[in-house]
Amino acid sequence: MTARSLVRGAAGLPSRLLRFVIGLALCAAGVWLSVEAGLGLSPWDVLHAGLSHQLGLSFGTVVVALGLALLAVAGALGVRPGVGTVFNVVAVGVTIDHLLSTRWLDNLAATSDPTRLLVLLVAVTLLGFGAALYIGAGFGSGPRDSLMIAFHRRGLPIGPSRFAIEVVALLVGWSLGGSVGLGTFVIALGTGPAIQTSFRLLRQEPPGPPQRPASR
Repeated sequence: MTARSLVRGAAGLPSRLLRFVIGLALCAAGVWLSVEAGLGLSPWDVLHAGLSHQLGLSFGTVVVALGLALLAVAGALGVRPGVGTVFNVVAVGVTIDHLLSTRWLDNLAATSDPTRLLVLLVAVTLLGFGAALYIGAGFGSGPRDSLMIAFHRRGLPIGPSRFAIEVVALLVGWSLGGSVGLGTFVIALGTGPAIQTSFRLLRQEPPGPPQRPASR
């Protein structure tokens, strides 16, 4: 690495940090809106709820344990966690808890179905754009996005990769007793394309396979 590349990387660090933080904030807001819409849990939360019911563990314990397991699988497939991975898990979780503790959208569940569906579509958009922002910043992706990237590196586009992962999580969670609703399918079908479209709008590519040093 040359001195010029080091200077360029240092100069771009504030911009990357800003994109990373904004991306995580948008993801947290997307999850919050999807829950408040009350049209059904996301596929991963269906799985979390099903495992929590079957194992007798708290919802939060299942989220952490499953996240660690997914990181292990993604690591085995060649996607190593970055410095932002742990921050991702903690920051997003804390932000979601804070948003859910507010009363800003307490009356949303009592509104009309079209209004709640519109909120859900906004949530999917935020999830897609937020994921593209924070992944593109290059500080490491979260457990579920790491698995998505692992499949992408093996030739499967981002959209289908995310869709396949969401469907598997949904089916397993449903078989374990997790709650499924209209919102579940909207998120399952929409999140992958939203992420893929956001990467294109931002004019950046998902992380590719690590570069190997050239042989001498």
